[in-house]
Amino acid sequence: MTDRHPLDLPELRPLWSAVHGRLSTGRPVSRVRSGPLDEAGQEALADLLGLDRLPGTAPTIPLASLDGAVSAVCGRNVREVVTAIVGPIRDRAAEREQASGRRDALWAWLAGHRTVTAQPVLLDWAGQLRTNGLVDGSTDRTRALLTSALTVLAALPAGGEPLPVLAARLLDGDSHALDDGTRLSGIVLRALAVLYDTDVPDGAEARRALWSRAGVADDQLSATALAVGLSLRGDGPVARVSRICAEAGHPVSLTLAQLRSPGELALPAGPVHITENPSVLALALRRFGHRCPPLVCTSGWPNTAVIHLLRLLADSGASSLRHHGDFDGEGIRITAHVLAKTGAVPWRMASDDYRAAATRAPGPDPGRLTPAPWDGELVGLMAELRTAVVEELVADVLLDDLAAA
Repeated sequence: MTDRHPLDLPELRPLWSAVHGRLSTGRPVSRVRSGPLDEAGQEALADLLGLDRLPGTAPTIPLASLDGAVSAVCGRNVREVVTAIVGPIRDRAAEREQASGRRDALWAWLAGHRTVTAQPVLLDWAGQLRTNGLVDGSTDRTRALLTSALTVLAALPAGGEPLPVLAARLLDGDSHALDDGTRLSGIVLRALAVLYDTDVPDGAEARRALWSRAGVADDQLSATALAVGLSLRGDGPVARVSRICAEAGHPVSLTLAQLRSPGELALPAGPVHITENPSVLALALRRFGHRCPPLVCTSGWPNTAVIHLLRLLADSGASSLRHHGDFDGEGIRITAHVLAKTGAVPWRMASDDYRAAATRAPGPDPGRLTPAPWDGELVGLMAELRTAVVEELVADVLLDDLAAA
């Protein structure tokens, strides 16, 4: 059994607790206020300090005086005595600084994560999470939760999997990890709401709709991809249907079900161009007919079928995917999304392209602007000119590019 310290007296416990608390702040300490002391505590403190009268119930004691008194009794300083009686002295100031550093490092890691930097609108989501604070006050638990959320976001849009199947595939076999009401599900849905510029869903039906928009449990027949000029080689059903339509100068609409089982196909070497608006496809068919180069339309935000088709074309011989969209806030976010999910490159989406197009005719306000990862000056220029440029306005330039291709 450990010997009890000679100054570890019950009547002096309030004193030692007060000294321990003050020293644990990590700040310089010159005086300590102790109390409340009963009569026995006052007498014990008066004896320790050599006072000729009782110090009162809540005395303020110079630390130097206390240090000299305990040293005379046991040959130890106050810090050593308090450590022996109460326990190790903390440095709360240093702990707070370290905790602040860990929090800052966590949020910097999130803001710099490749999933976020590829779609900078997600910085708004990261900012919301930072404002909400840590999960259970722990940076480790928060990082683990955010890592799972980023894993899910990187895999979206999904290929029509049910939510439990998606969760099991991405999150260590846990099919319930994204169940309605889980913290992880809420974090991912907040990100999707920011990404698609919609309200955070406040009911089960709205949450299902947002998951569906991200390709979770999509209807494999209603989710389609529209394209022209896909003269694909091969005997698979997708290649045959696409080739027949291309040779006839017709568009082709491919369902997600077809694209998930495409059979044999190959694309002649060359780029595939992508537009945001179907009207550009109509203009391309009018100009080129059956000689139209490969052109895919996202029809606004691309659904699962569109992303699946673009990835399929990239794997089947396309030398590059080149995307063009509207020059407005939504068009910038759609372009960033397509680039991040398919490996496409921008097509006439640079600052110079916008400046040249904006001089043709003033357009509507571009709305909420978020950074364009491919051009650091573009959004600043759009904020300055405050005019949107829809694809139809530059369709002649885009079609000239297709003619060259």
